[in-house]
Amino acid sequence: MTTLAVTGHMDLTEESVALVRAALREVLVPYRGDLTGVSCIAAGADSLFAQEVRALGGRLVVVIPSRDYREKKVKPDHAPVFDLLVREAAEVVVMPYETANRAAYEGANAELLKRADRLVAVWNGEPPTGKGGGTADVVIEAREAGLPVDVVWPDGAARRASRP
Repeated sequence: MTTLAVTGHMDLTEESVALVRAALREVLVPYRGDLTGVSCIAAGADSLFAQEVRALGGRLVVVIPSRDYREKKVKPDHAPVFDLLVREAAEVVVMPYETANRAAYEGANAELLKRADRLVAVWNGEPPTGKGGGTADVVIEAREAGLPVDVVWPDGAARRASRP
């Protein structure tokens, strides 16, 4: 089985969701029948990837960053998708962190990369923010480890404007 992990932006605009979903499917289709997807199933790119893996009949491995992640970080509008993906997962790995924080996210990202043959990055190409654990950070770590990276950012995709 080929194992693809995902990293990507959580804050996709409403209009970008269909574009990103179609682009992810295009990346995943060649692996149909031989696909394992590894995702933290956060809102946005992670969950879109996981949904497409399942739609193609792939095996889903969910990595949850901390013991309190569902309770503290999953927003009500994302909870139904999160819960469904956990139920559909062939394997759920809960990282050994009590609290969802930078260490937990970095640990979860390391687990994704450890399990992957390739990384799919739903990434607009912008450099790291310096906060650690973001999409650009994971892409850099994957490339430094020699892991192939497939960048997905279709024409017309955008992130929501950040709130002040």
